[in-house]
Amino acid sequence: MNYYIIGQREIVLAFRMTGIEGVVAETREQVLEAFNRVTGKGGVANVPGEQIPRVLILTEEAASLIEAEEIEWQKTGRFPLIVEVPGLNGHVPGKKTLSEAIREAVGVNV
Repeated sequence: MNYYIIGQREIVLAFRMTGIEGVVAETREQVLEAFNRVTGKGGVANVPGEQIPRVLILTEEAASLIEAEEIEWQKTGRFPLIVEVPGLNGHVPGKKTLSEAIREAVGVNV
């Protein structure tokens, strides 16, 4: 497994149509449990019968519910890498887009 998504039902279903597995999670408890299971954090088992994904896709709404845990995970530098995508309601105000983050880090407008 290379990719896995956690987020709103409609977004997860759309990704499943492309062959990417995932789990619907809309509360902090659901998102955190899925995140811990996929990353193997806290001794929780990984996705049954699968290896740890290389990329974990979170909707921005899901990511905002576990922001501290996501930042802590990213600091470890281990797989899966985390990518945030807008949810059904579009881009969450106040969150940087990927282009903005690249422009800030590298100084190049993408």
